[in-house]
Amino acid sequence: MDLDALTAARRDEWARLDELGRRKRLSGPDVDELVTRYRAASADLADIKTSAGRTPEGDYVSILLARTRLRLTGVRDNVLRQLPRFFALQLPAALYRVRWMTLAVTVFFLVVSTLWAVWITGNPAVLASIAAQTDIQSIADEQFVAYYRENPNAIFAASVWSNNAWLAAQCVMFGITGIWPVYAVMQNAQNVGINAAIMFSFDRGDVFFQFILPHGLLELTAIFVAAAAGLQIFWAWVAPGRRTRVEALAAAGRSLATVAVGLVFALALSGLVEGFVTPREWPWQIKIAIGALALGVFLFYMLVVGRRAARAGETGDLTEYEAGTPTLTAG
Repeated sequence: MDLDALTAARRDEWARLDELGRRKRLSGPDVDELVTRYRAASADLADIKTSAGRTPEGDYVSILLARTRLRLTGVRDNVLRQLPRFFALQLPAALYRVRWMTLAVTVFFLVVSTLWAVWITGNPAVLASIAAQTDIQSIADEQFVAYYRENPNAIFAASVWSNNAWLAAQCVMFGITGIWPVYAVMQNAQNVGINAAIMFSFDRGDVFFQFILPHGLLELTAIFVAAAAGLQIFWAWVAPGRRTRVEALAAAGRSLATVAVGLVFALALSGLVEGFVTPREWPWQIKIAIGALALGVFLFYMLVVGRRAARAGETGDLTEYEAGTPTLTAG
């Protein structure tokens, strides 16, 4: 196919499509003409991509088609039709993309929290500087456990869910700074280390793990994933590869923002465990097993389902139909 000849032959038709797509009001005949020209331009774009690949002419037609779709439908696609693809392909693929960064964040958290706990436990003066002896004793004997039991289960579950979901969203949204995700993980590691030091200092280490692990296995993993997604967005800006920084950042932002949405559901599950399982007077083995099962479901979705989606070519990003051509290329 001669691209120049096609462009010359279709230039007026594309211009007419552009004109109709920009009009604020369309009559009945105008809508019929817009649909007809949309179909014709779609066929032209398919011919261009098949024969010449990506070209300035193809990008121009793609933008016209994206604008026309929005003009005709008012939305990019039916939400109910998007949901299966989102949960079966986009979300697991996005989670799978950050698996190694998530592992790095997890190791970082464990090292920092362990160092804090060991340092405080081995230095009575540091422990005494946190609070008065009677207050620390009260935390170890009563307050640590009472935190999980002092409120009704449903209210407590909803509270921790909303707080954790907001923290996860912040890690993703402010990930471009490269600082906020690290700060959030550091703060959580410090809090866990301090609480562990207090409990172990009064020989209550078993209670610490019995009340942290049931919900903490999934809850902390979800926060690690959010931090990893935020850092991945930051890294796309730092090292964009062959793309421009704007293109790399836009692609990473579109694909990894889905992680924040998906973690809402994971954190809802951990919130249910924290609200209805952790406070129970059940054997600790059962409570930890339930928490491990919840984590296992999430990891299966992230690693197994995500791997299948990635092998199918999914990246978590929007399709070109949904996003349109991001930029024009120079010929």
